[in-house]
Amino acid sequence: MKQTNLIFLISIALFAFACSNPSEKKAKKSVDATSIPVDGEMEAELTSPPLVPKPIGDRAAKKLIVHMEILEQEGEMANGVSYVYWTFGGSVPGSFIRTRVGDEVEFHLKNHPDNKLPHNIDLHAVTGPGGGAESSFIAPGHEKVFSFKVLNPGLYVYHCATAPVGMHIANGMYGLILVEPEGGLPAVDKEYYVMQGDFYTKGKNGQPGLQPFDMQKAVDEHADYVVFNGKVGALTGDNAITANVGETVRLFVGNGGPNLVSSFHVIGEIFDKVYAEGGTTINENIQTTLVPAGGAAIVEFKVEVPGTFILVDHSIFRAFNKGALGMLKVKGEENKKVYSGELMEGIYKPEGGGIQEMPNTGEAPTAKIATTVAERIEMGKQVYSQTCVACHQTNGEGLPNAFPPLAKADFLNADVDRAIDIVLNGLTGEITVNGNKYNSVMTAQNITDEEIANVLTYIYNNWGNNKTEVTPSMVKAVRNKK
Repeated sequence: MKQTNLIFLISIALFAFACSNPSEKKAKKSVDATSIPVDGEMEAELTSPPLVPKPIGDRAAKKLIVHMEILEQEGEMANGVSYVYWTFGGSVPGSFIRTRVGDEVEFHLKNHPDNKLPHNIDLHAVTGPGGGAESSFIAPGHEKVFSFKVLNPGLYVYHCATAPVGMHIANGMYGLILVEPEGGLPAVDKEYYVMQGDFYTKGKNGQPGLQPFDMQKAVDEHADYVVFNGKVGALTGDNAITANVGETVRLFVGNGGPNLVSSFHVIGEIFDKVYAEGGTTINENIQTTLVPAGGAAIVEFKVEVPGTFILVDHSIFRAFNKGALGMLKVKGEENKKVYSGELMEGIYKPEGGGIQEMPNTGEAPTAKIATTVAERIEMGKQVYSQTCVACHQTNGEGLPNAFPPLAKADFLNADVDRAIDIVLNGLTGEITVNGNKYNSVMTAQNITDEEIANVLTYIYNNWGNNKTEVTPSMVKAVRNKK
């Protein structure tokens, strides 16, 4: 009798296990997206970065009409540097497309008649030959229409796949298409579109003028610029993205490449959630997430304190020397429980008190000679964009609690010789600028007297400063005091 009861209990346990088998449950819950019916049609809302279309919510699957135009157009890569971008929708990255699983997308791709080259589009969200590339190859002045059913939720890259493929992508032909699951993504307070790309120009970083694409640098993977949203400063200053304390921010992050992997990081934040590689696997409490070329990720975090949070590719020279830097400006009340700010200051000099110096090749760099104030300002703008912009920003506002502003700067305007000395010899320790204290290090700069005169003249003649002209002889006089 006891043996019979034991066999009965084991049978019950096995039956219960079979009924609760996770794979069985998953199979029952899985939906064949090809069988999801569409209910009517609608025009897709497309947006330029950093904006995104409205969330899908719980709308039914639709026939979604997408109209996109390819434009080849000149734009600004950095201060004084222009570039002919090839674009989807007139922006780099291209227009953001938002869909849901089960949508039937009717894609209208137009190649503007003023363009010089044929193009097409490969959408990684498409299941079909070339991701649509085979159906969309199009000459200037023509339009192609193709359609596809959206089957897999996730955040996907699209790009041009016309030969040479790398060249088309390197000129800015990439963007993101989001496929939301049924019922949509969970609601958040703010959503933004950020996409990294690497650019290869004949001139070195910061060299002024219209810069053509350099195929050999691209093949060698020697990028002159690595930027967010197509240009240096696209997400800084007045272009910074914004949020309020207590809000949850979702960033749709892509990497067009064509070559470099992004180590995406927000300084001063931890990602509460990361949709790894743009898919449905969610990782939590992540500091930095890898975004491969031709890949994407969705990151979410709640902002707890006010301030300026810096978006970077944490391959850090790309951020501070090649342009992969953006800003999230958060407003609201302080929360001392989360972040106190500075509590005290002491002196600590384990390596001595000397100022760091920039690397010196042993040969003084050459510089053109300015003959007018206007020329000095223009040349100084180039030096500023190469040397100063990462810390002091394109509009001279600096970085709060880190690098002081140069705009309307009382410290700067009070003593021009002091400003020259700082550029020549560096500065460490606390200073007060416009009533705020800063305690950081500025390295001595390895640039010529002419370049120092030019960059300081540019700074003094912008952003509400006192219009001083600094000359090479003034720089030489300060140098000779030492």
